[in-house]
Amino acid sequence: MRYVVVCDVLGEGGRFNNNLRREVYEKLGVKSSSLPAHFTIKAPFEHEGSIEDLEKVLEVFCHKEHAAPFRLKGYDHFDDRVVYMHVDMSDEGQAMHSRLIDAMAEVPYIIFDKKDGKDKIFHVTVSSKKVAPMYNKLWDYVHQYPCDFECMFDNISLYRWDDYKWQLHKKFELK
Repeated sequence: MRYVVVCDVLGEGGRFNNNLRREVYEKLGVKSSSLPAHFTIKAPFEHEGSIEDLEKVLEVFCHKEHAAPFRLKGYDHFDDRVVYMHVDMSDEGQAMHSRLIDAMAEVPYIIFDKKDGKDKIFHVTVSSKKVAPMYNKLWDYVHQYPCDFECMFDNISLYRWDDYKWQLHKKFELK
């Protein structure tokens, strides 16, 4: 089974991202993930069998940690492949994220790399599929909308790939 671990971006910033992604697809035909607005904690991974050990780690972590603020501020990109909303993570959020990576790394089948470890570039994707041919139009399009939202790193959401789409497996709320 395929899983991914994210922080769902809720509130105004999350609604803005979900609406912008839908609009970009309708007007420019450029797609994104089927997940709701989020930043990735652990990129998709495969594991057959029970994931109770990962669930327990996430549950224990969320019972002892507190939500932390971050800001969605402006746009950026990875070459001409991905356009995203920049996440300006608070010091508290960055420290909590590092502790989370350490905790999750104790699970044998969770292996982090530079894209999803402690030194990742936090971002909330706008478009990531077939972007290159439309990159300039997409870049100009998103810049007509100001992007500045106060958000909270207040959940850890575990999704599984099922029936050709991401399904929420379990959401863990931070205090």
